[in-house]
Amino acid sequence: MSWYDAKPWLASYDESVRAAEPAKPTTLPETFRRAADHVPDRTAIVYFDARLSYREVDELSDGVARYLSAHGFARGDRLALVLQNIPQFVIALLGAWKAGGIVVPVNPMYRDRELTHVLTDAGVKAIVCSQRGWNAFIAETAKDIGIALTTSELEFQTRDDERVLGKVIREETPGATELLEAAATPGPKPPEPAFALDDVALISYTSGTSGTPKGATNTHGNLGTNAAGLGSFSGLPAGSTLFGLAPLFHITGMVCELGSAIDIEGTLALAYRFDAGVVLDAFLEHRPSYTVGPSTAYMALMAHPSFSRDHFSSFALLYSGGAALPPAVVEAFRAKTGHYIHNGYGLTETSAGCVVVPGTLEAPIDPASGTISIGLPVPDTIVRILGEDGEELPFGQAGEIAVEGPMVVSGYWNRPDATAESLPGGRLLTGDIGFMDERGWVYVVDRKKDMINASGFKVWPREVEDVLYTHPAVREAAVVGVADEYRGETVKAYVSPAPGANADPAELVAWCKERLAAYKYPRTVEVLDELPKTTSGKILRRELRARG
Repeated sequence: MSWYDAKPWLASYDESVRAAEPAKPTTLPETFRRAADHVPDRTAIVYFDARLSYREVDELSDGVARYLSAHGFARGDRLALVLQNIPQFVIALLGAWKAGGIVVPVNPMYRDRELTHVLTDAGVKAIVCSQRGWNAFIAETAKDIGIALTTSELEFQTRDDERVLGKVIREETPGATELLEAAATPGPKPPEPAFALDDVALISYTSGTSGTPKGATNTHGNLGTNAAGLGSFSGLPAGSTLFGLAPLFHITGMVCELGSAIDIEGTLALAYRFDAGVVLDAFLEHRPSYTVGPSTAYMALMAHPSFSRDHFSSFALLYSGGAALPPAVVEAFRAKTGHYIHNGYGLTETSAGCVVVPGTLEAPIDPASGTISIGLPVPDTIVRILGEDGEELPFGQAGEIAVEGPMVVSGYWNRPDATAESLPGGRLLTGDIGFMDERGWVYVVDRKKDMINASGFKVWPREVEDVLYTHPAVREAAVVGVADEYRGETVKAYVSPAPGANADPAELVAWCKERLAAYKYPRTVEVLDELPKTTSGKILRRELRARG
């Protein structure tokens, strides 16, 4: 069944949310132009002790656009942006758009092979990266790229917080130009590029089932729709401070933090990259109203020795996205801070969120599985649950989640085969298994490819993980299928312990055995200090499967 089939329950949906549907979407370059004209002296970015106004960001990004254009970068050319959460990320992003370009956000943790694929596949003409990255390997990897700009994470701020910046030094970068020197390029204001909504804004690389990264083509309309949607959906007042908990090179940080901050003419607080102690200090200093990050980030914050209720006293809304949110974590966080973590769901191909728990509501928990809902489809979005033959399934029955809406990308860069497979007719087949209840709440069971087949019985790792998270000794949990001579596959759990706790494997097996069907509980539990994660905080089950 689809979202529209659930409409009779709308009487229970907060009508103020429905009334807050965004107006006709605009592009983020247009939205930034409006903010820079309307509130030029308002702080656009805070970064440790640095503050940059909308006027300053506008002028610096104008200079980058002039430099790029003077060096042959033209409309439709691609610029790779390989930076952490620093002001220069925003300056380079806007500068590339002002020059008419397409931005390719790249994870700075990529190494030579991964970066080479992205640069080659996207046909990148310009690159912006850190001085350290350039000197370490990017100079060689990007030697055929004509325009190279580098920058230091030490710029603007003066604290050089050794917890995250202690190993950073200012370096010379032979063969590249310093970004802020380029931003000082004199000249007239660049002409507005006047993007159409269906013009590509980003090529965001994501791994498919084959593991080969492919570039989702997020359009300006995709980004503008979701950035404006969050601003209205959340009810955050204009000028609010949003904290960049998710990395900006990830679609969540790009849209839900940076895009939404621009949309409400607010302030984006940045702290380079995630360090729990640094983030908690930044919360006290900058007093943000909103942030979004993976559940693992909230777990890490709660586990930090300096964690206190006061760190979160300024927040109006906290969202989780990018990784499964266990109900036990929601309740533990509420007990410690008084704040409820709102769930959200999205993919690179949906330009971040497409199903979200409204800020005025709490997500129901499915009584059968104990799974917390990921939310309700956002305005103008249709969610369907499909069976193996593509038929729509009844409420309550699990199948593949399919999404249609203005935030769904049109395809993958130079990959018509992948586009046809995952986006037939513009409908995104997510690869996630889930179901919808009669009121329209959507639940994710797990990734289609992560299902464990134990003696013919289906076991979804997330259900087992949710039970593990209810044990007080468990901080993080991940469940995978491992080879078993008798059952074909059997269930194995990996956990990291809560601070000061002793996570005993036998005790955890018994805990799950009491709470799950016989074929579901893990036969073995392995304790690790930390579980492997992506930079966006998602636990890497594939690495754990490889351990066996």
